[in-house]
Amino acid sequence: MSTNRIRLDISYHGRDFSGWAAQPGLRTVQGVLQEWIPRVLRLTEPVELVVAGRTDAGVHARGQVAHLDLPTEVATDSLQHRLSRVLPADLVVRRVSMAPPGFDARFAAVWRRYVYRFDDSGSPDPLLADHVLAVRDRLDVDAMNEAGGLLLGLHDFAAFCKRREGATTIRTLLGLDAVREGPRVAYTVRADAFCHSMVRSLMGALTSVGSGRRDLDWLRQVLATPHRESSVPVLPAHGLCLEEVGYPADDQLAERADQARSRREIR
Repeated sequence: MSTNRIRLDISYHGRDFSGWAAQPGLRTVQGVLQEWIPRVLRLTEPVELVVAGRTDAGVHARGQVAHLDLPTEVATDSLQHRLSRVLPADLVVRRVSMAPPGFDARFAAVWRRYVYRFDDSGSPDPLLADHVLAVRDRLDVDAMNEAGGLLLGLHDFAAFCKRREGATTIRTLLGLDAVREGPRVAYTVRADAFCHSMVRSLMGALTSVGSGRRDLDWLRQVLATPHRESSVPVLPAHGLCLEEVGYPADDQLAERADQARSRREIR
C-alpha cells in the first residue's frame, strides 16, 4: 500500500499527561493523538506516531515533532483544523505537513533542545508554578556554566540515566548554558539525543554545583561513574520543556537517519 509520511509539530502542557508514550489506562500525549487522528480522518485502521523525544510524565513541550504514515488517498489538508476542534486544551497540533523523503521524526533529528527553568528569588510567581521550579538556594550561574563545560562532548552518561535493557547511555552534549532572567534562571541543554531521565539528572547535578553544595571534583567523579549515581538528584518534571528539535537539510535526512540507528561508541 502506498503511503505518505506526515509530520506533526506539537505543543503540550505536561502536567496532566503520563508522558508521551501510550500506556494502557493512562492519559498520554501519544494515546490522545492516536485516538483522535483516526476519528477525524475516518480511518478504519489505527495509526502509530513516531516521536522525536519521548518526554517523561509532567514534562512540557513547545517544539515536539512526530510523524505517521497514512495511505496516499487520505486527505490531510484539514487535519490540523479538525484536530484543533477536538483535542483538549493542553494539547495542540500546531502544524501538519508532508514530510520530505528520508524524514524520520526520531532518527533524522540531529539535536533536541530542552530548557529547565528555576526561581531562586525566595518569592516565586505562583502563576508560573506549573513551569518553573522554585529552589531555596541562590544559584551561581557562572558556577553552573563552568560545571556544564565539563559535560560537553561525547561521554557515557550512565551516571545520569535510568538504564533501559539494551539501550546505550552514550550521548553527545552539544550545549549547556545557564542565563539569569531577573528572579529566574533558564538552563538550556542541547544534545544529539537523551536517555531516560538524563536532562532532569543533569539539572540536578548542575544545580548542586550552582548552590555550592557540591564542587567540580564531585561532578568529574560522577561523570566517570559507569552506573546510575545515587548522589545525583533527579529534579521534578514540571520545570522542563522540550523547546525545539533540529533536522538537517532535506537531502541529508536519510543519511542522518541511518547514522542515528547505529549504536554509539566511545573510541
